[in-house]
Amino acid sequence: MTNKSLLFLLLLLPSLLFAQKKYTISGYVRDVRNGETLIGATVAVKDKTKGISSNQYGFYSLTLTEGTYELIGSYVGYQPALVSIKLDADKQFNFDLLPRTALTEVVVTSKKRDENVRTPQMGKFVLPIEQIKAIPAFLGEVDLLKTVQLLPGVRNAGEGSAGIYVRGGGPDQNLIMLDDAVVYNTGHLFGFFSIFNSDAIKNVSLIKGGMPAQYGGRLSSVLDIAMKEGNDKQMQVDGGIGVIASRLSIQGPIKKNKASFIISGRRTYIDALTKPFIKKTSQFHGSGYYFYDLNAKVNYRFSEKDRLYLSGYFGKDVFDFVNGQRSLDVNIPWGNATGTLRWNHVFNNRLFGNTTAVFNNYNFSFEAAQNNFNIKLSSGIRDFSLKQDFDLYPFTGHKVKFGGIYTYHRFTPNVISGRQDSVIFKPLNAQSKFAHEAAVYVQDDWELSDKVKINAGLRYSWFQQIGAYTIYKTDADGNRLDSTIFSKGQPVKTYGGLEPRFTVRFAINDETSIKTSVTRNLQYIHLVSNSGTTLPTDLWVPSTYRVKPQISWQYATGLFKNFKDNMYETSLEVYYKKMENQIEYEEGYTPNTLEDTENFFTFGKGWSYGSELFINKTRGRLTGWIGYTLSWTWRKFAGLNAGGKYPAKYDRRNDMSIVAIYELNKRWKLSGTFVFGTGNAATLPQRFYVINGILTQEYSRINEYRLPAYHRLDFAAINSPKKNEHRKIKTEWVFSIYNIYSRKNPYFIYFDQTGNPFDGTLKVQGKQVSLFPIIPSVTLNFKF
Repeated sequence: MTNKSLLFLLLLLPSLLFAQKKYTISGYVRDVRNGETLIGATVAVKDKTKGISSNQYGFYSLTLTEGTYELIGSYVGYQPALVSIKLDADKQFNFDLLPRTALTEVVVTSKKRDENVRTPQMGKFVLPIEQIKAIPAFLGEVDLLKTVQLLPGVRNAGEGSAGIYVRGGGPDQNLIMLDDAVVYNTGHLFGFFSIFNSDAIKNVSLIKGGMPAQYGGRLSSVLDIAMKEGNDKQMQVDGGIGVIASRLSIQGPIKKNKASFIISGRRTYIDALTKPFIKKTSQFHGSGYYFYDLNAKVNYRFSEKDRLYLSGYFGKDVFDFVNGQRSLDVNIPWGNATGTLRWNHVFNNRLFGNTTAVFNNYNFSFEAAQNNFNIKLSSGIRDFSLKQDFDLYPFTGHKVKFGGIYTYHRFTPNVISGRQDSVIFKPLNAQSKFAHEAAVYVQDDWELSDKVKINAGLRYSWFQQIGAYTIYKTDADGNRLDSTIFSKGQPVKTYGGLEPRFTVRFAINDETSIKTSVTRNLQYIHLVSNSGTTLPTDLWVPSTYRVKPQISWQYATGLFKNFKDNMYETSLEVYYKKMENQIEYEEGYTPNTLEDTENFFTFGKGWSYGSELFINKTRGRLTGWIGYTLSWTWRKFAGLNAGGKYPAKYDRRNDMSIVAIYELNKRWKLSGTFVFGTGNAATLPQRFYVINGILTQEYSRINEYRLPAYHRLDFAAINSPKKNEHRKIKTEWVFSIYNIYSRKNPYFIYFDQTGNPFDGTLKVQGKQVSLFPIIPSVTLNFKF
């Protein structure tokens, strides 16, 4: 070839490359039965690696060179849909997928790499709500948080608790969202049940490693929960009658295929069940407890480009205690209220936008009256948020997400007031605190090649405490000497920082990949607890002139491998996380409602490291998983434990969960779970002295002892009667047994003393308190 020919080809090459026209196909992935959009569904080219996942609203966009393609739309638990598309212009196409059962033989039209191996995301679990409902439940109440506790790297706070602790982090380090609204209190009945009604939930996603840049404000994990949108095809009623609670959901079209609604409620009847057993002459007549949840959502599709959503959650616990003999009446209500307004807009085939406005309110109240004396204690947090997110699909191999969020916080600490006859008193309480919080982010999910894919993101967050506020200067005894006054809206203290997020996946083959991630997170609001579990009395506090933001760096790497055409998903991850500016109460602290709790904080650092094994069977009559975690979690505070390190109260060396779900036939589904965990760390008295006739205890170092190991086996059987075409009502019986072999798992240890120290007969004996023996339950679910 002559030099002139070579020069000609070089000049012609750009023209040849750009001659390949590219077009975009976009649309939604939906459930064909009810029109619900499917989050995280995959749209891919058959026999190719090119593909994309639908976003939080079921939208996808795929850009390809001109030509004819066979596209596959797929989603876990649904039959894949194959369609042939001639792409000679920008086009819109919606995939409507049909659910399948485990007993249905499905022909897989293409062998694609599963999300477990294909995406760079680490530590992510998506739990279908039908799978959650099949798992044995405590007292028959389906609880998604207890299901999340069965995943590796996640542990509970104790027997029956709905709180979660992820990779050594505290309960406040998890960002739990319901339709983009942050949920501050996730438990009913002091944590034994979660607030989430499974009948109203569509999708549950947990991210505990490599948190994407779109999320922030927490150190450990994201639990993103999406509510159902409502059936836009036909009216539907679902419900259930259980041992302690009943549920009812109504959904249907406002305008078929265009607008729909859902209303879902749940209430306990513990108060109604116990009322007949408390005589009117009893001094406790009038005492009781109940909780309720109400979820509501409505949406309207103006066009394929515009859709509006309005959703809300309202939940409350009410505990009443009456002692007629002492003329004592105690009322303790607490609960959440959230509201979310969202507008989806498709600017073009490659740009999707979502605008969100959120209101959030959490309140706790304690009221007591005795004779002519009344006292009230209240605390809470209120947020107003505005968020804008964009999904940009610039060209094949890139999915860019960017946006920003602003939140206005109001924190109400423990505020006390009272009345004696006509005298009203309001002592000098701790002040309410106000703050601005904002963040902007950008991230790119970039497929460099068939082997390498990265997710790189950057987030900048900002937090500012504002007035009205007063900083007091005090002497050694706490007496106020001087003050600095900040007027309403005046800045008091400002924090901010960059939060880089980076994950990379290297594919060894179609079934195996290695992933690595590094993330930095800042957390500006904190939950400070004086107990071993989350209670409604725990306080949310902001970062202030004295309380600094929590900071974490997390490093993780893992091997991900699938077997038998993705029937089995496996992963082995190792991680290390270090945390700064951790908060605890100082030694000897006792609650004092008249002072700012900040005065009793002490600050330190923490770190956690470990490995997590996950084996998941995704198809067939038998499905389920095995999760095992080996981990260490440490804390170190200059003002605690003589400055030495100590295991965190949620440190657990070994944690294992086994979940199995078996489709026996079309009428019966069986399931079981087994959990085992190293006992909780505990601080216990180790020496007893008699000083001046008083028994005195000397405690161990912090969390020096371990309670006995925790283990439990649960079982459930679900019976769906034979279908009768002439019956509109479909029923389902759920029989479950909690703690089959009635293991007496430790809830706490106390020390009982008998005898007399002066005659040598004194005996001190440690005793274990356990909560739940074997508990059978039955629930009737119905649908029409």
